[in-house]
Amino acid sequence: MKAMVVGELKANFSQILDEVRSGKKVGILYGRAKKPVAMIVPYHEEQIAERKIGILDGKVKIKFKDDFAMTAEELCNL
Repeated sequence: MKAMVVGELKANFSQILDEVRSGKKVGILYGRAKKPVAMIVPYHEEQIAERKIGILDGKVKIKFKDDFAMTAEELCNL
C-alpha cells in the first residue's frame, strides 16, 4: 500500500486514480503529524443475491398470549 500527504495526492490525482484502477490501495495522510485519515481503494461492483421470502416457513412457531392486544396505531409508533 502506498501512502501520501494531501498535497501530493492533489498534485498527482490522475496518476493515483490509474494506480487504484490497477488494484493498488492508496492511504491519505493529513496534517503535520501525517496521520492516516482515509484510504482510496478500487471499486468493486457488489453482487446482491436475490432475497428469499419465507425462508423460515414451517421452522418457526409464533404464539401470542390470550391477553395480548395492540392497536395498529401502537404498532406504527414502535
